[in-house]
Amino acid sequence: MDSQDVTEAPANRSRRSPRTPEGGNGDGDGGGSRPGTTRKSSRGRGRNGNGKASGASSLDLGELLDALKDLRDGDFSVRLPGSADPVIDEIAGAFNGIAERNERLASEAVRVSTTIGREGQMNERASIGRATGGWATITSSINALITDLVSPTTEVARVLTAVAEGDLQQKMTLEIDGKSVQGEFLRIGTTVNTLVDQLGAFASEVTRVAREVGTEGRLGGQASVPGVGGTWKDLTDNVNFMASNLTGQVRNIADVTTAVAKGDLSRKIT
Repeated sequence: MDSQDVTEAPANRSRRSPRTPEGGNGDGDGGGSRPGTTRKSSRGRGRNGNGKASGASSLDLGELLDALKDLRDGDFSVRLPGSADPVIDEIAGAFNGIAERNERLASEAVRVSTTIGREGQMNERASIGRATGGWATITSSINALITDLVSPTTEVARVLTAVAEGDLQQKMTLEIDGKSVQGEFLRIGTTVNTLVDQLGAFASEVTRVAREVGTEGRLGGQASVPGVGGTWKDLTDNVNFMASNLTGQVRNIADVTTAVAKGDLSRKIT
């Protein structure tokens, strides 16, 4: 074989299809099974000290560098082709696995943000297939965040539904997995529970006054709901005003009736 044949041999070397890492199953485990953007190198072949082509390794390393830059910049669809060099081929497979996992993770983040945040499907969670190590940590952290955000919303809905159905005994749970809620979640929970307490106290007082004045004939009863303000205070005052008027009318009727019974027909109901 002459020197010209040696120089041109690498250029004629056949390239295999894009590398799929071992164990790939299409669920994000193999990283490279889904079609992506196969990186075409813009770099020329390197040459050795004799001016001859240095072979496939230089071309593949150039592609790897360009692909790494794309991955760094957020292009998770980039993929490296396979190589006739076994080591470079393994590098391509590992790179494609990383890109695949990142692409799956980004896709899942978009999916759960849509299904939970916009569609209200509170039971949805992120999944990138069989994940281990840092990938499993990232996925479980995302799902833990979703659970922490969804739980207070679910609790508010449960309590308000109970109130709408007349059950004033339900309260928001201020703990998640044995830990007390904090920040805005604590403020929301406390506010909802205070609302339920005030509704319960008001309903209890109205019921008591109505029973005492209307059923038991104990005139002069007044509702008392400590610490209320605004509309709650207005409602309490209106109930007390109504009870006071009713008490006054009943007593006036009793006075006139007593006077008539004693022969005093000059008394009238005012």
